[in-house]
Amino acid sequence: MIGRCIRRITLLVLLAAAGAVLFTRLRAAKPTTAATPSWPPFDPAPRTSSVTEPVAQPFAARTSAPAADAHAAASALKEPAAVSARWVAPVDGQCPDGYPIKANDNSGIFHVPGGRFYARTVPERCYAAAEDALADGYRQAKA
Repeated sequence: MIGRCIRRITLLVLLAAAGAVLFTRLRAAKPTTAATPSWPPFDPAPRTSSVTEPVAQPFAARTSAPAADAHAAASALKEPAAVSARWVAPVDGQCPDGYPIKANDNSGIFHVPGGRFYARTVPERCYAAAEDALADGYRQAKA
């Protein structure tokens, strides 16, 4: 048994030596680096474009509505403050009063009070009505 191990080790050493010799011969046979094409030098100066980019204007300058209709224009654009009023963030892992519906972002499911897993659900969003959760893309729990 020991003789078999010694023969295998000797064979592996001989194969490794033959591979090293073959590798050095192939490496020496490669063409020199002067024959290989080189990349052009890097130009760190930025290129200027003949096209001018538009200048950002304040929101008030882009709207044509007078100041009296500013509230109507803001509601027509659906500002994020108006959209986020449908849900509130949980406080200490519990939904505040008036927002009993628990929604979980990972599963995309919302749980209503009295549901099977309502007590053990850790909410990421709290909704006042199931319609608001449905409008945000959640589905109601089946159990």
